[in-house]
Amino acid sequence: MILSFDQVGDLLDEMAEEFPEEFYQDLNGGISLLPEAVEDPAGEDPAGEDLYIMGEYCNDMMGRYINLYYGSFAALAEQEDWTHEDWEDELYTTLSHEFTHHVEGLAGERGLEIRDQLELEQYRREQ
Repeated sequence: MILSFDQVGDLLDEMAEEFPEEFYQDLNGGISLLPEAVEDPAGEDPAGEDLYIMGEYCNDMMGRYINLYYGSFAALAEQEDWTHEDWEDELYTTLSHEFTHHVEGLAGERGLEIRDQLELEQYRREQ
């Protein structure tokens, strides 16, 4: 099942309201759903399927913000034949992950960033 960009935007809006107000501290760029698919530079998984970046937390000269990539979600939904519940799970998991980067960044921590890097390195070694 492929949800439309607008349907995903509506789901994302509902989910974003569930997070505590404190999570939005200094998130001056907010949360954006962008239409593109972003392929992961790691390449393909062992089955030959493309890997995608679902979202990212950004802290740059534009401020602090979260981008989620509709096209990446849609590509995986097509590859894996997602249900509506799969969409909800993947969106929530990704949004939670990016919020964790933001909250850790505010605290001067990098635990999740380090874990992400270690997992990517392990994945590349296994390829």
